[in-house]
Parts: sequence; C-alpha cells; structure tokens
Amino acid sequence: MLLLAGAMAFAVPARAADVVLVTSATGGIPGLTVEEASQLYLGRRTTLNDGTPVALFDLPSGPTRDRFYELLTGKNPSQIRAYWSRQVFTGRALPPREVKSPAELTNLLTNDGAAIGYLPEGPIDPRLRVLLKLP
Repeated sequence: MLLLAGAMAFAVPARAADVVLVTSATGGIPGLTVEEASQLYLGRRTTLNDGTPVALFDLPSGPTRDRFYELLTGKNPSQIRAYWSRQVFTGRALPPREVKSPAELTNLLTNDGAAIGYLPEGPIDPRLRVLLKLP
C-alpha cells in the first residue's frame, strides 16, 4: 500500500511555476503581448511596436528558462538551442544576453528602462514592473 502511494506521488505531475516578463518600474515600456514577446525573444524583432529598441536578458539554463521558452514559444530547450545556433551561424540574430542570477537581472533591469527579462512568478522587487504573465 505504501509503495503504491509513493508511486502515485511521482505519477502526478507537479504544477510548473508561471513566469512573468518584467522591466524597470520607471521605464517607458507600457506592456507586451505574447506575440510581441515571442518575436523579441526569438530575435525576429529588436524593437517594440512603436520602434523603441529594447535589450533582452535570459536567466541561466535551468527550469525557469526552460519553462519561459516553452510557455512563450512552444519550443523545448533543445529546440531553442538549435534555433539559436542556426540564427547565430547565419548571422540573422543574437540571443538575449544571459545573466548569472535573478539578482543580477533585477539590478540590470532597474538601471535600464529599455531592458526586459523574466522571472518566476512570485514576489517581485518593487523596482520592477510586470509586463506580461505567462501562460
């Protein structure tokens, strides 16, 4: 009986955390649609709809980054790596700049009103503003 309960615990998938796109609370980015965010994070655009250039940041490889790209683009980690390898090799685009930690991301975003990053949903530093919640 105990073995069965243990097996069932592993069979039930845990709910993955949501992810939020964030920017500086004092920045000029009003918000993002899923389509805009997808276009930006796949390197298909480098500016917002109004022409404002933005700087994009990625968290280090791991569950939050994987979840972000799955929710935003529908691509798994190996598909994203292959996609960016092709983009870089052909000279079409460069991937977002990778930061070392969420703390570094928060510092970069608060100092640049045209920067966008993502964090796991939860308490967000008051110096940041949520642009979009995924899913």
